[in-house]
Amino acid sequence: MATKTIMLACAAGMSTSLLVANMQKAAESQGKDYEIFATSTADVDAKLNEKHPDVVLLGPQVAYMKEEVKGQTDKAGIPLDVINMMDYGMMKGDNVLKAAETLMGV
Repeated sequence: MATKTIMLACAAGMSTSLLVANMQKAAESQGKDYEIFATSTADVDAKLNEKHPDVVLLGPQVAYMKEEVKGQTDKAGIPLDVINMMDYGMMKGDNVLKAAETLMGV
């Protein structure tokens, strides 16, 4: 079982799939057993209840939804932030993984 669960949310949950793969590679290369997955912003509430992630990261294209999603994550006691636009655009999984770990206090 994964030690930490990281949820990425974007408009449809598809544009983050490559970033998820890059983050997973970075985690595995560091010997970390994390579950990392992407979902659409419409499914955030359901996934919070189903997967109980340790952190939620929003794609920069949905940064305008931060306050709305923050209401959901705050209720669940889960940290939330927006992925750095440069790291997202360049699919830098290692940098995004580091940001997620910082939010989780790892």
